[in-house]
Amino acid sequence: MSQKTIGRNAIDRDDLVKYLAAALDITRFRDFCPNGLQVEGRREIKKLVTGVTASLALLEAAIAKGADAILVHHGYFWRGEDARVIGQKHKRLKLLLANDVNLFAYHLPLDMHAEFGNNTQLARRLGLLAEARFGEDDLGWLGTVADASIATVGDLALLIERQLGRAPLLIGDPAQKLGKAGWCTGAAQSLLGDAIAAGANVYLSGEISEPTVHLARESGVAYLACGHHATERYGVQALGAHLAAQFGIAHDFIDIDNPV
Repeated sequence: MSQKTIGRNAIDRDDLVKYLAAALDITRFRDFCPNGLQVEGRREIKKLVTGVTASLALLEAAIAKGADAILVHHGYFWRGEDARVIGQKHKRLKLLLANDVNLFAYHLPLDMHAEFGNNTQLARRLGLLAEARFGEDDLGWLGTVADASIATVGDLALLIERQLGRAPLLIGDPAQKLGKAGWCTGAAQSLLGDAIAAGANVYLSGEISEPTVHLARESGVAYLACGHHATERYGVQALGAHLAAQFGIAHDFIDIDNPV
């Protein structure tokens, strides 16, 4: 796709909108929020900041770094939320608009992308080899652990702790032998049933809920809740690095800690 820039080491905002729409295939998904440019800022983008969630802390840190655009996984305008621009929503939008900073957000398209996606990036860090997909829109991934020394669920939990910097919550027997692993980053506990049907004997996600604990125990499929934020830090970083290389713009990833 041919793209023009409007200056050295800069890209036109609208060109970036089109590039990302095509690269992430954003029309494929039935999502819970608008994917793409959510808040319009200045036309010329020289400095991009990426982060997981468009919290006030991220916006302030990005503006302090001179960002022209912020790209996140969790943006605004979620289905069913209060549409009024009051309270924290007002503070966040006011800060973006007052500083003429663009906000881009990509939810399911960033989870699923074969190169920049959260599932792909998590798999690379954990040595997971994808073989199949499951669940609605093929959101869940199924495969095996490449390292033969990671033989049990407990071994996998220790690997996750080393790679992600936090210990996962393990539901199940740490001594259980690994077979097929299912995974989906973020709040994907609802895919456990699909993972079981696909043949997984261990399932990794960001979060777990009360009924999911019982399903994991009753099915004998071990569950590793690895952290919503922890599992979704890597897609935006990979995408930001790609955009920096593609267009010569500056890029920083800012990690706003979140224990969930």
